[in-house]
Amino acid sequence: MTTTPPSSAFASAFAAVDLGATSGRVIVGRVGRDNLDLTEVHRFPNTPVRLPDGLRWDVLALFQGILDGLREAARSGGVASIGVDTWAVDYGLLDADGALLGHPFHYRDDRTDGAAADVWARIGANELYSITGLQHLPFNTVFQLAASTNTAQRDAARILLLIPDLLVHWLTGSIGAEETNASTTGLFDARTGTWSNNILSRLSLDSGLFPPLRTPGDPAGTLLPHVAAFTGLDPRTPVTTVASHDTASAVVAVPATKSGFAYISCGTWSLAGLELDAPVLSEESRAANFTNERGIDGTVRYLRNIMGMWLLEECRRTWEKENLPTHIPTLLADAARAEAFASLVDPDAPEFLAPGDMPARIREYCARTGQRVPGSQGAVVRCILESLALAHRRTLRQAAELSGRDISRIHLVGGGSRNDLLCQLTADATGLPVVAGPTEATALGNILVQARAAGLVEDLADMRRLIASTQHLRHYAPRGDIAAWDTAAARLSPAPRNL
Repeated sequence: MTTTPPSSAFASAFAAVDLGATSGRVIVGRVGRDNLDLTEVHRFPNTPVRLPDGLRWDVLALFQGILDGLREAARSGGVASIGVDTWAVDYGLLDADGALLGHPFHYRDDRTDGAAADVWARIGANELYSITGLQHLPFNTVFQLAASTNTAQRDAARILLLIPDLLVHWLTGSIGAEETNASTTGLFDARTGTWSNNILSRLSLDSGLFPPLRTPGDPAGTLLPHVAAFTGLDPRTPVTTVASHDTASAVVAVPATKSGFAYISCGTWSLAGLELDAPVLSEESRAANFTNERGIDGTVRYLRNIMGMWLLEECRRTWEKENLPTHIPTLLADAARAEAFASLVDPDAPEFLAPGDMPARIREYCARTGQRVPGSQGAVVRCILESLALAHRRTLRQAAELSGRDISRIHLVGGGSRNDLLCQLTADATGLPVVAGPTEATALGNILVQARAAGLVEDLADMRRLIASTQHLRHYAPRGDIAAWDTAAARLSPAPRNL
């Protein structure tokens, strides 16, 4: 639909609630014809809690942080709409009265160990992929539900809400499931764009647990009276359904103005892939462990999850406890001076998934694989970043081959786009130019979907044009000898772990 933007420089302000694995933020975005401005009004920690039965998200503290942030947004001048995005796969269960049945489990909890085998006994891995097109990860929602079978909590559950849908419910009282996030569960049909009754039936899951699906841009409701009273926002303030999977929002904000691009949304995870018009559900795609997740406007995010900056952040947590330097610029400078390709790891090795002493695990991996054991912090960081660059290279080359698409450049968005060394290494490893930024891709995508629902921008191309013309981007040309990267790549397994 074509709209005529208002003539004011900044037409409307929108609040993006953006929750990541370590922190949450409320960001106010002001959108105009040729202007796009962000202001972070509140940031709060996201600290999981280890309970006797496992690792849980403190979702009540997160919701209070959201309310505090929306109150700051109201003080900054109010907002025209609110949108919520978070990580994927995790969920809360509500009982018949609508009460939350315990704090949601964290996807890094080990209760899903072995759950995949129980699912595959009912519906084989090949058939599951042919329906969902979903990358195998041990914590996918379908496996979390299998791990909860015959528990009192599951037996009492009447509604399952993924984390952003739960938060929207607490803001508005409405019930729904946003489709980009639903597509990450392993219970969603990649062809039809609906919950898979076949899978639900085969796994003896009550279809009534799963709410009606919503599309980005749909209205989700208005603020409940007590939310409006606490925040100071108008009770008529709408909550707009956005691409509630944070990666889906980040891909909206990829500043691509031409075809032929690949993207890497780089934060705790690196999600590297292509934007397609239809899913790739071949056996070759399954064997390569690629996922087909929903994007906005019927697009498909054909990608693979790579353990991203999680490795570096876990190293920094360990070093902080040991009173060692943790300043990112210092660590990157030391890494830039460290010897190239001295040590390499597979970032997706299972020993790197759980929280803990990451430097020790990296050293143990290198020792076990007959490599030089990195001694200094700079050597450890160099090992992580070169290994991530190689994982980016392998993933994008496979994505291009499996989809039959050519790649001419890479857009690297998210927090990792601030990491100059990683951006340059990715360009060097792939032999392709890298455009880095925007850093706040997720919040920008969230805000632009709201702005489109309000009639301030037009289609996806218009959103990306606005991003490209208003946000700071950095460009990295490949340099060095690509043969050195070929040799380094040969030292690692040529294919990712799979089923």
